[in-house]
Amino acid sequence: MTATVIASSPTSIVRSELQHQIEQFLYVEADLMDAWKLDEWMALMAPDLHYWAPTQQNRTVRERGQEIAAPMTAAYFDENHALLRQRIDRMHTSQAWAEEPRSRIRHLICNVRVRPTEVPDEYEVDSSFYLFRTRMEREMDHFVGRRYDLLRRHDNPHGFQVARRTAVLDMSTLLAKNISVFF
Repeated sequence: MTATVIASSPTSIVRSELQHQIEQFLYVEADLMDAWKLDEWMALMAPDLHYWAPTQQNRTVRERGQEIAAPMTAAYFDENHALLRQRIDRMHTSQAWAEEPRSRIRHLICNVRVRPTEVPDEYEVDSSFYLFRTRMEREMDHFVGRRYDLLRRHDNPHGFQVARRTAVLDMSTLLAKNISVFF
């Protein structure tokens, strides 16, 4: 992965009203995932969606630019709209054993930074996340990381759609038995 995913440039100042709207969108999105309203959440994804979580490795100082897997290499998931829809549809069946019974989850979103792009009504949005998942009596998972989104204004009740999401987990070894949750 190159620096194009990880924002290193200074954040452009956006209007506080726009910042607030985007933060509220992210909070609503998190609430939909937490409440397992996955069809409503999926409606917030753009048709040309790219939804990706690359793996991460521990590297020496001279190899730091190679910590995060490059596109088209190792990833926890690398999905488009159709593949994400298929995963959600499977969750509605009894065939999704990792979610039978389903998990209780909570997304916490913070440190939201918004930058306008050269395309009107498109915004690069970086945010930190903490996802807590518990299932059955003893299964408990913690996912922490950073999301790099491309949001577009959209004529839906929440005002935006996710066109691209890259979720970079802070752990290099994933201890969870599965990734049946969404970031």
